Amino acid sequence: MSDTTNNTPNSTRAKTNRANSQHSTGPRTPAGKQRSSLNALRHGLTGHVIVLPSEDLAAYQSHAQRLIHDLQPKGALEEQLVQSLTDTSWRINRVAALETNLLSLGIHEQSANIETAHPEAHTALAMAAFAREQIRALANLSSHEHRLSRQFERTLKQLREIQAERLEKEKDQMEKAARILQLHQDEGIPYNPADDGFVFSNDEIETSIRRSDRLRQANNAYYASA
Repeated sequence: MSDTTNNTPNSTRAKTNRANSQHSTGPRTPAGKQRSSLNALRHGLTGHVIVLPSEDLAAYQSHAQRLIHDLQPKGALEEQLVQSLTDTSWRINRVAALETNLLSLGIHEQSANIETAHPEAHTALAMAAFAREQIRALANLSSHEHRLSRQFERTLKQLREIQAERLEKEKDQMEKAARILQLHQDEGIPYNPADDGFVFSNDEIETSIRRSDRLRQANNAYYASA
């Protein structure tokens, strides 16, 4: 019995697909490459791609580190929110850059169609002509920017609320730990904060006590001189 497996329709389609894939090298013309680039940018604005191949990964990492330094996240939830803020603000910056690039390209393309000897008027008219032709593309960019800005504001608000709640709890816990530590010191008994469920070290508690004492002294001096 002869083997007819390679003559099945599925096998024929597989061969055809393999042959076609060998000939497919992506867009070849400048227009095709530009469309492909714009598709990547569109996915970068709305999808899960954060740093595009045309963007600087080191710049993104520096951007992330600055936000981490400014926002000081603590714990997995706060870190996740800061990561979301990093990605959203990166996309917002991308929208602004893309809009600038599109307008620059439009001015260049429309320059030959504008007849005026005044350089500033020439640029303004070329930009207006391009904006009129690409009003939908510009409106889409604006819509993306507004959506991302609202998302950034909501996430930042959520982060601030969580951090405020955490800091209030930490302050309350520190005040309790300070009172217990001072009691142990007065009685000459060593104290381990972990025995009472505190995450602070004795050095951190003593630093907080000294800070509170200095603040109290500063307040007394201020009101005495007022």
